[in-house]
Amino acid sequence: MEIKVESIGTTLVVKMYGEIDHHSAQTFRETVDRELAMKNIVNIVMDFDGVTFMDSSGIGVLVGRYKQIAARGGKMMIIRVKPQVDKILEISGLKKIMECSH
Repeated sequence: MEIKVESIGTTLVVKMYGEIDHHSAQTFRETVDRELAMKNIVNIVMDFDGVTFMDSSGIGVLVGRYKQIAARGGKMMIIRVKPQVDKILEISGLKKIMECSH
């Protein structure tokens, strides 16, 4: 998995490429948490255009970052979701708590 992050004002844009699974979840978590600790981030946009697979480890990372952002009064959204990952977001209930788009 490859991760690119960019801060735009108080919004963190996270672009991911590859699979979010138990092998890559820790790197994903650490990368985003480092940015949250260093900058005054209120909102997160997760760009999933390059994500081809996600398992429960990825769901856990997303829920954890969502809780951090919600505690700051911000919002988290996932954009450019592929159909196979969208199904996982739907089943997990994440689409009920955060905005997700194709």
